[in-house]
Amino acid sequence: MPLALLALAISAFGIGTTEFVMMGLLPNVADDLGTSVPTAGYLVSAYALGVVIGAPLLTTLGSRVPRKRMMVLLMGLFTLGNLASALAPSFGLLTAGRVLAGLPHGAFFGVGSVVAARLVSRGRQARAVATMFLGLTVANIVGVPAATLLGQHLGWRATFLVVAGIGLVAMAALALLVPDLPDERRHGLAQEVRALGDRQVLLGLLTTVFGFAGVFAVYSYLASMMTEVTGFSQTSVTVVLALFGTGMTIGAFAAGPLTDRALRPTLYGSLAALAAVLVLFDFTVHVKWAALVSVVVLGAVGFMTTTPLQMLVMNKARHAPTLAAASNQSAFNLANAGGAWLGGAAIAAGWGWTSPTLVGAALAAVGLATAVTAGLLDRDRPGGSRVVASGARAPESERVG
Repeated sequence: MPLALLALAISAFGIGTTEFVMMGLLPNVADDLGTSVPTAGYLVSAYALGVVIGAPLLTTLGSRVPRKRMMVLLMGLFTLGNLASALAPSFGLLTAGRVLAGLPHGAFFGVGSVVAARLVSRGRQARAVATMFLGLTVANIVGVPAATLLGQHLGWRATFLVVAGIGLVAMAALALLVPDLPDERRHGLAQEVRALGDRQVLLGLLTTVFGFAGVFAVYSYLASMMTEVTGFSQTSVTVVLALFGTGMTIGAFAAGPLTDRALRPTLYGSLAALAAVLVLFDFTVHVKWAALVSVVVLGAVGFMTTTPLQMLVMNKARHAPTLAAASNQSAFNLANAGGAWLGGAAIAAGWGWTSPTLVGAALAAVGLATAVTAGLLDRDRPGGSRVVASGARAPESERVG
């Protein structure tokens, strides 16, 4: 794999760390800024809001900017947002800093996915995209626990200063390791929007929203389940979350080659496995060793859906995949927010701490049904085609979708 993919993975590591670390720092932030933990929880939503707004907006504004330069600029904005968060004197300004840090998230992964696919030969594109996403999984194993520990001992501001430093390193890596792509074929806003309106792209985005919401319906309340139901101590929660991150990494490694070989079967299989694991988790969560095994498997099958979902919308967007790939990141964040809300609603309704597992299974099943429907409809499309690394149109016999 090209060294340029390392630069993309480093960037993804920084983005993943700042996205998820706030969950572990909420008590520290609330205490320091004189607010409640539930109110501080809006900082998680603020980042997601930035992602949803920034993905289409920044991708559109940068549609004519060379992709390498665009990625460096996006990481610069990411660094600025984390620096603003670290220096924020009030809760309101910290919220603004979190929105600012989230703005480049979707656009970066949208552009980065296209660049990663162009860095390798045909037949290895999904592996390249999965390699970039490995940065997110490693962030959950190493970055988030370490940053949380740092924030608990040196203050939450130190965490965001360090993440800003990671952003600077990522900018340097992108500038040094990612080659210029002088022959890239760029497309105007109208063509990008038309590609986004393709029926298969829209169904892919819906699959992301419903399917990945199943993961976050449970992940958002995993710590509470482990302490309230399984019987783990508060100090053990970090280990449990690291195990989830380990599963995510396993899923990312497996998803790349499987997606390159057969995209839709990989998507169907991962969504079906996700629904099944979530149903089983409702039983295994009561036994410590079984719960830990389930956490790893849940992380693996949950994250195994991300690469085929990203490749699907890129392929179906044909010659203008950047906006579709960025919008898929918005869909992931809508899934995060929607899954967390539905899981919380089930708990609030008195259905018990384990109820999000069944909510998540239902969401994953809806995602699977959407994906299968899209696959059946796609068979009826004459002369289908997909995007390849060079921007050329691949013949029907070579489609991965």
